[in-house]
Amino acid sequence: MTKTRWVSLGMAAVLAAGTVACSKAEEPNKETPGSGTAAPSGSADANKKFTVTAFKYFYGNPPPADGKGLQMINEKFNIDYKPNMVVQSDYLQKLSAIIASGDIPDIIAMEGPDSNFYKWAKQGAFLPLNDFIQQYPSFKLVPDNVLKTFSVGGKIYAFPGYYPLTYTLTPMIRQDWLDNLNLKMPTNYEELKQVAIAFTKNDPDKNGKHDTYGLAMSLNINPQYAMGAYWDLGAWYHKDAQGQLIPGFISEARKNHIQWMADLFKEGAISKDFALMNWAQANKEFYSGKAGIFIGTPRGMNQDYMKGLVDTNPNAKLEMIPAFQAPDGSQGFGSSNGYYGMIMLSAKLKDQPDKVKRILEMIDFGRKFYAADQRTKDNPDFDWINGIHGQGYVLEDGVVKKESAEKGLAPSVYLPETNPWAPSDAANEYSKTYKVPLLQEIAAKAEKMHAEQKHYMNPGASVFSETRASKGSELDKKLYEEQTRMIVGDKPVSDWDKMVKEYMDNGGAQIIKEVNDAMKAENVKGEWK
Repeated sequence: MTKTRWVSLGMAAVLAAGTVACSKAEEPNKETPGSGTAAPSGSADANKKFTVTAFKYFYGNPPPADGKGLQMINEKFNIDYKPNMVVQSDYLQKLSAIIASGDIPDIIAMEGPDSNFYKWAKQGAFLPLNDFIQQYPSFKLVPDNVLKTFSVGGKIYAFPGYYPLTYTLTPMIRQDWLDNLNLKMPTNYEELKQVAIAFTKNDPDKNGKHDTYGLAMSLNINPQYAMGAYWDLGAWYHKDAQGQLIPGFISEARKNHIQWMADLFKEGAISKDFALMNWAQANKEFYSGKAGIFIGTPRGMNQDYMKGLVDTNPNAKLEMIPAFQAPDGSQGFGSSNGYYGMIMLSAKLKDQPDKVKRILEMIDFGRKFYAADQRTKDNPDFDWINGIHGQGYVLEDGVVKKESAEKGLAPSVYLPETNPWAPSDAANEYSKTYKVPLLQEIAAKAEKMHAEQKHYMNPGASVFSETRASKGSELDKKLYEEQTRMIVGDKPVSDWDKMVKEYMDNGGAQIIKEVNDAMKAENVKGEWK
């Protein structure tokens, strides 16, 4: 993902890579479609001009304070918009100082709901947003389980930015290798094990060399190769003896999964140096034609990687591996957190309903979704938000190529949020944005697979735990280390209970208590959708 724009959406590091280089293709329009001196229709007082302040973070060099895009926003919404954009590395420190001062801007952005967010919400820093959710198209689309992430005592204090809820990273496989070895698509872990071993020992690419293997993997057992929520280390799916939900990371299902990986490692069917490999190196193992199983997803796939696979393996065919049926009868993958960034409003706006309405109209407009056939220069709203064709962007093969954010030519550079909230994950049609045919094909297959399968809405992702925020990363790191040692044979899997006890004693038990208490308080439950 390009990080040279004003980001209101900045949490996951699993996003699309892209470019923003652009050249001018035509003279910009003299009139700005959709602009004017009045606020959008429906505003309580369209002729009144409001000063709107915002505090946001920015990756890269920020745009000018008087850029054309900012002028377009002021004209369209009849406001004097004053965004304060701070480099991301300094943002949280400065945000804390601003909140402490009590002089809180109208609009505040954060990457995710950390302990400060919940503390500040409880202290009354933010405006409750429950009453506005059903009033604006993009807000109504946010799933309840996602909104609950930003709930304190039943009050919603932030609008999340869009991120696909169901498009997780799930395994894909070299179908041409399966065909070469006369093997069927695996439907359970035993079959997948045998396929991975066959990819390692039976020359699936038919080059006469012993130079292939099964699963590409990197540091921190990544990908985890969870063939359903039942095996997902991040899903709060399984329960302990007391009936409390626990993280999959310490479940019996995970123990069996680690044993499965240990068996494959002994067979040479997993990247032999995975414990030392980074993510880019794992990608190279698959896309260079060494490994036959990796992960795919509709969104954020790297076109250069896929082109490399096609260039060296022109006959390569890929398929997604559908979720396996779990021992409890469930079948379906886990879900993502379902958001990417968040926006809050200052509590001082509580007695300024007209101003709040104007602000929300602006935010909602920035979140407007455009179907693939609507992303054209002939669509006034799409053209406006991107800065007018030939001025702020051009379209090349249906893909938007934006001018540098530093030039400040597009409203999208300045608006509080411009990540469209799609009515469904499938509506994005990510597969159509790729140029490499094989990538288009596998992304479309992933879209179809996810549309046809259920997904587990992870309740643990919808609540906050103070101990998890302070100790979770450290505890997870220890679990990764111990489980890696089990896979490579430095430690027996029979030491599992000892590992879990250490986790529990060092804060894990408190995390489980806090998460379950929070789920009960906020009425959050795990469910399949």
